Amino acid sequence: MEIPEELVKDVYKAVEAAAKTGKVKRGVNETTKAVERDKAKLVVVADDVSPKEIIMHLPILCEEKGVVYVNVPSRDELGKASGIKVPTSSIAIIDEGDGKEIIASIIAKINELKK
Repeated sequence: MEIPEELVKDVYKAVEAAAKTGKVKRGVNETTKAVERDKAKLVVVADDVSPKEIIMHLPILCEEKGVVYVNVPSRDELGKASGIKVPTSSIAIIDEGDGKEIIASIIAKINELKK
């Protein structure tokens, strides 16, 4: 699903806020575990992952578990937003921290776009 550029910026801001004041899990394995254990509030997946098979299960798993997920264009940007210096394929926000309001807004917008 294609999301508006403005929403992508909000997602990066939310990840940054959650990484600084809350809790995030980085990487496909950690993200998968967080979703399976019903701890993930929001999952963010990078589109520029190669090969795609690495992340293909995440949207399906999120749908099964009722977790909202959103795609962003860049692994590099996602890594930076989550507070690390290396790219990351996905992150799961466990504790929103100061990003609670912006994350609630993102979830509402994503649900609206899915309709």
